[in-house]
Amino acid sequence: MDSLDDLLHWLRIPSISSDPAYQNDTRKAAEFTAHLLRQGKLENVDLIESPGRHPLVYGEWLHAPGKPTLLFYGHYDVQPPEPLEEWTSPPFEPVIRGENLYARGAADDKGLLYILIRAVSNILARGNSPVNLKFLIEGEEESGGEHITEFVASGDSRLKADAVIIADTEMFAPELPTICVGLRGIVYGEIHVEASRQDLHSGVYGGVAPNPIQAIAEIITTLKNRDGHITIPGFYDRVQPPTAEEKRAWARLPFDEKKYLETEIGAPALTGEPGFSVFEKTWARPTFEVHGIRGGFTGEGAKTVIPAKAVAKISVRTVPHQRNEEVVEQLTSAVARATPQGVYARYVSLHTGEGSLVDPRNAFVQAAALAMTEIFRKETVFTRGGGSIPIVSEFEKYLGIPSVLIGFGLPDDNIHAPNEKLYLPNLHRGILATERLIELSASL
Repeated sequence: MDSLDDLLHWLRIPSISSDPAYQNDTRKAAEFTAHLLRQGKLENVDLIESPGRHPLVYGEWLHAPGKPTLLFYGHYDVQPPEPLEEWTSPPFEPVIRGENLYARGAADDKGLLYILIRAVSNILARGNSPVNLKFLIEGEEESGGEHITEFVASGDSRLKADAVIIADTEMFAPELPTICVGLRGIVYGEIHVEASRQDLHSGVYGGVAPNPIQAIAEIITTLKNRDGHITIPGFYDRVQPPTAEEKRAWARLPFDEKKYLETEIGAPALTGEPGFSVFEKTWARPTFEVHGIRGGFTGEGAKTVIPAKAVAKISVRTVPHQRNEEVVEQLTSAVARATPQGVYARYVSLHTGEGSLVDPRNAFVQAAALAMTEIFRKETVFTRGGGSIPIVSEFEKYLGIPSVLIGFGLPDDNIHAPNEKLYLPNLHRGILATERLIELSASL
């Protein structure tokens, strides 16, 4: 593994787990993931199958008796690449421009997972590891993660470990080593609205026929007001603010709100609940977002119909201490209460994942912070993340072990967007930092 050839090959596989059209490609990605582990001298490498699911990939090296066991996690599946016209180069034809590697999956998560695999491979190539090593890699992180959740909940003995190491987050800023200690959860679903038996002519029936798209707009604005406050009864009851220590640490982070607005958001203004900082809004407050509305006619030209039905895709990002099952119930009741006259509406839950919060004083977290400080030559900072890695809470719930989220991506890596990239110097330093983490873990 002396070059990037393996990573480039991996990135060429369009492992879009959410699209059945890419089922064969996603399996090819799983098989290549297993190849990388075998090539890196991991043992008992196996594809863990489940009917109708993308396989998990497992591998281990357990020849350090009496020493801690690290479980490395990542995912080989990727987000869909659309809109394709906004990519400078094709999403599954990796290209290096300057110091960046561009491709779908470059940062989320093949490139960062490659850091972990390469670090372990380097250590095993030099001889024995000072700790025991395991990998559990999934192919459904971008489409719900049901397979890995079931496997972790099963109590399989292969998962016994002292800590989970995950590289699926980002540095707060370039050159600033970062460990993420908190993640938001997710409740993802759809609002379904139905009215007439079929689409209706808007000239003949306009004025008397209910419009499902209008109804969805009314429901959505009932659930969240113009100030960004979620108006679902009881929704904020379990939300806990960040500690005073966290808020002081966040205030010391190098952050320019104007630059953030211009370079990362690219909109006229920031929005959200008044009275909260950007970090509180994105890391420690729950959200309600609309991702798309489907219904009626959206093609070129004109077709004057009142649609018979419409669907809105929505998500809630929950925060630690909120209970997703309770949030689903709240959403279901709120949609029912907000349904206007003349239509039927219901909330359909598609998938959920709990939020998580790890104590930064944990010994493995501290070892990771020291390793990153040594390699990047700056003090490691602790942040939270606004996104979700649902399996993190499952590791804590079923295995009782902490997850250490070491970030080697950058805020402008365009994950889930066109022109996704990975900053190559971070790949190389990330490998060194992970090797150092493995060494430091031997004394824990």
